[in-house]
Amino acid sequence: MADFVIKELKFNNIETELKSIGFDESYYRTASKKFKYKNLKIFDLTPAQANILKQTALSCGADCATHREVITGNIKTSDVILGGSNHELTKIAEKLKSQPFKLSKLSDEIISLINNKKQNVTKLVGILNITPDSFSDGGKYFEPVNACNHILTLIDDGADIIDIGAESTKPFSEGVCAKEQIRRLKPVLKFIQNENLKIPVSIDTRSSEVADFALNTGASIINDVSGFDFDNKMPNIVSKYGAGIIIQHSKGTPDTMQIKPAYNNLIEEIFFALLEKIQIAENNNIKNIIIDPGIGFGKTKENNFEILDRIEELYTLNKPVMVGISRKSFLGITDNNDELKDSLSAALSYPLITKNVDFLRVHNVKLHKQLLNTITF
Repeated sequence: MADFVIKELKFNNIETELKSIGFDESYYRTASKKFKYKNLKIFDLTPAQANILKQTALSCGADCATHREVITGNIKTSDVILGGSNHELTKIAEKLKSQPFKLSKLSDEIISLINNKKQNVTKLVGILNITPDSFSDGGKYFEPVNACNHILTLIDDGADIIDIGAESTKPFSEGVCAKEQIRRLKPVLKFIQNENLKIPVSIDTRSSEVADFALNTGASIINDVSGFDFDNKMPNIVSKYGAGIIIQHSKGTPDTMQIKPAYNNLIEEIFFALLEKIQIAENNNIKNIIIDPGIGFGKTKENNFEILDRIEELYTLNKPVMVGISRKSFLGITDNNDELKDSLSAALSYPLITKNVDFLRVHNVKLHKQLLNTITF
């Protein structure tokens, strides 16, 4: 046997580990900051800003990586990777408060990021496709009576929001005109109004005309899978009603998005695309903004799993995050075995729930509600 026994700690609750070794309980909350680490990527610093940040980091026992030409000043800007414990990052932020070149503002943002802890319980968005051709349940709820009955089932199963789509946006699908989407939506939205159902309703549409009708007929959220790219009137319509918006990242349109999608830096491209759309929404005075990285929308299988693995990087956009993995093709099931698809969807949902993702968009609400009840303490 080895002379020393060593175990790497992966448990996030370092306070509990400190208590377990008999550490001074009066100090463990403060000390725990020394054992929690972050790597921050900061974009487009001038050489002067980058040099000051690096020297400040080194003086606090942390580290900071910059472009090799920062020291010469032969570049205009450099991205920077700042790494250290929360304790060290706090010290760096405090020292930056007295530095020039707007670094005091960077100080505030670092402190805000350190203090921003997601502790929410994941909410479930129940999917209702009133289409003849959606990838999972196309045709099943196309008739209004079936759709309305399913709404009641989704509510009973524990949905927090119901997301209704009258246009399939599966890969290689063709668009549905606004008039037809409205025709499909009208009896369903009227049912919700007549039954006085209080659950928030989201409408999955890229069309501002459809959004206008739906928001005027009781819906309160628009789920735009194009992220404003399809219809530039969408922000104005959402703002007019004081409604919420789900901004999804997509690369291309449904009919083209899965034709050899490629990225130079997947997460950064999604990050900056969503940041741009958030700014559009906020410039239109939209307050309730949810972001969605768009699993399967212009993504390879490898892209989808990378997004799931790195989902927390999108939390720094400071908006609620929704993820939709339910029954999608990257699960690798080509037949119509919804039970197996739901089981795999729930398996992939588990780490997202433990990472405190804000919303999961799912077909099988009952199964995911049971999962939440099982693992939420």
